Amino acid sequence: MTKRLETVAMMACLKTLLMLFNCIFWIFGILMLCIGIWMQVQLRNYVDMNSEGSEAESRAALLAIASLGAIVTLTATLACCCTTRGHPALLYLYGAFLAVVALVELGVGASIYAYRTNLNEKFDTNLNDTMAVYGQDARKTSYIDTIQYTLQCCGNRCYTDWLNMYPPKAIPLSCCKVATETCDTNDTDDIYTQGCYTRMMDCIVGNIGLVAAIAIGVAFLPLVGVFLACCLASNINKVKYEQVA
Repeated sequence: MTKRLETVAMMACLKTLLMLFNCIFWIFGILMLCIGIWMQVQLRNYVDMNSEGSEAESRAALLAIASLGAIVTLTATLACCCTTRGHPALLYLYGAFLAVVALVELGVGASIYAYRTNLNEKFDTNLNDTMAVYGQDARKTSYIDTIQYTLQCCGNRCYTDWLNMYPPKAIPLSCCKVATETCDTNDTDDIYTQGCYTRMMDCIVGNIGLVAAIAIGVAFLPLVGVFLACCLASNINKVKYEQVA
């Protein structure tokens, strides 16, 4: 009798912990969904410019995080129902899903780390190519204007990149610190002088530690859920066995 009470108490404790985990996982899913939507709105120009000729793939990449966030949110909601009702089979299935999520996150993180240099070089090259047709291609012109305005930068490595092109190009108004008709693009006091590539790299290097910490935490968080879900399912089966015995 005492052993059975201990098992029931353990099951109640595991249910509470798993419900708490489900809430955290649900919040994590909402954050992923919001970040994915933000990327779709704010970073579309960067990805499109870096993926010339493969717009479908680039847009799919932008939607991937938002889609995963939506799936995680829905799964965490359903997991709360499974935890409350105490269905061992569904809990094991939930644990398996969390294991897959952990593997996917580790794979994505490793891929980004492995190809970070390639992506940086590609951004550098494509930015130069896009600048070369500025004013001739409306879409690419929009890309450059958006990037320079958003990152508060001008040119690739420096604002003089515009003047050193062949043939030389006038510095765009999107380089202006204040977008007004009185902005003189020949006056360095009125324009941003730092290059967009430099600004992008400074942003990445400055936040690489935080990004790495978040990536590791995010990848291993689902493993906690796997452990709790499997332990709870095992204890529920144990209680059922003791009742029969």
